This record gives sequence, C-alpha cells and structure tokens, in this order.
Amino acid sequence: MPTIETSRGKIWAAIHHRASNAPSAILIHGAGGAHLNFPASLRRLPSIRPIVIDLPGHGASRGAGRSSIAEYTLDVLALMDSLALQSAIIIGHSMGGAIAQFLALEHSSRVLALALIGTGARLPVNPALIQGIMSDTETTLGNLARWMWSKNAPTDVKRQTAEIMNATAPAVIRNDLIACDNFDLLNQLPRISAPTLLVAGAQDKMTPVALSEQLHAGIPNSSLEVIPATGHLPHLEQPEHTAAVIDKWLRSNAPSASVS
Repeated sequence: MPTIETSRGKIWAAIHHRASNAPSAILIHGAGGAHLNFPASLRRLPSIRPIVIDLPGHGASRGAGRSSIAEYTLDVLALMDSLALQSAIIIGHSMGGAIAQFLALEHSSRVLALALIGTGARLPVNPALIQGIMSDTETTLGNLARWMWSKNAPTDVKRQTAEIMNATAPAVIRNDLIACDNFDLLNQLPRISAPTLLVAGAQDKMTPVALSEQLHAGIPNSSLEVIPATGHLPHLEQPEHTAAVIDKWLRSNAPSASVS
C-alpha cells in the first residue's frame, strides 16, 4: 500500500493511472471514513486520474486525525505538493466536501473543479453525537449507520461501511464531528470560482437535499444532481448511476491539470 511522505506526515494514497492527458482528481472521504468509501466505479473513472486517500488517522494513514477542516485542508495541500500537483479536481463526500470547499476558497489556484457529494456549507452536528462517540461508542456508531442509508441500501454495502467506521478510533471520529460542527462557509460561497457539481441523495437524512440546494444557490458556477432513492452515500447505494453523472459532468466542465 503506497504511503506518501508529506511535510505534515505520511498519508496513504492510491494513485490510479489513466491517459496522460486526463486531469488528476483527489477523492476525499467523510468523517470516520476511509478511501474504500469510494466504490470502484469512482476510483476508476475514465475521465480523470483518481488519487484516493486516507486522511490522517483514518484507514491506513497513521496519526490522531484533525479537529478542523482547515487542518485537513493543509494535509491535502501537503499531499499535492509531495506529488508535484500544481492543481487537481477535488471530489469530496460529506466532511470531504467541506475540505474541498475550503480548499477552493483559500487556495483557488490549486483547484480545477469540485464534485461535492452529500455535503453543505454548514455541517452542524448534534452535541449528543459528539459526546456519545466517546461515552457510548457502539450505540452512537449504530445510530450514525442507520441515518446514513435509504431503506433500500444494499446490506453488504452497509456492512462494509460500518466496518470502516468501527476501525476508526472514536477520538478521531469525535474530532471529525467537531470539525464538521465548526464548519461554516455559507456567506463565502459566492467566492468559489471553480466549476462545481453538487450530488445529493434524495433521501439523505444527514445532509438533506436542501443543503445541496443552498450550495447551488450560493456557488456561481454550479450544477445540482439529485440521485433518487438514495441516502447520505449515493455513490455507494447507486455507484454506477452516480459515477456516470460525475463522469459526464467532468468531461464537459473540468479543465486540464498541470504538474509543477
């Protein structure tokens, strides 16, 4: 498994090589997740050269994780620098979508385009979840797992996602939830200049469609696609459909990346 040395520590990243003229894209998972939260259909999109990562403290990346979106953004930038990537497409789910937004605002020259899945300009978290992840981890993870899915979500997908979150240290998940709860870019959305695709699950209980509609209203150059009959992870409930939507949009909207 490839581990990349960066100025902020080691980050696990799988680099999927495609045609040399395809832009690189960094795929960023959500709170308590890991790179396998992105299915093969997204990890192998033909229109990009995907780079799928484990954020610090998640999956195969060591460390304690971070407690702010800004800190995770610096980790992504450090990885880009280590890979000599001057710019890239950023695809982020939930907390990963918050990192992508922050990156596009504070380091706009490094972002070619955004694909934001199941996220918002604000990601408030119930205080009981933040407390419960440490005091009653099993119950809290069970509640999170139930809220993630539509009623038709495949059992094997739900099981695999639960295994990923159960393998993440409760303290790391707590810090992720704190990072999400403190995240608020609502008044800054008009500053995002990168072409942006918003993907929402029609039955998402954690980041309802209204949050994606809010992003769509605030980001000038944005498009919104709602995936029917899916919850918080439309890319896992309907991977081929979601991948096709993202691939089609990228082919029309993503410029070429550059390497320093």
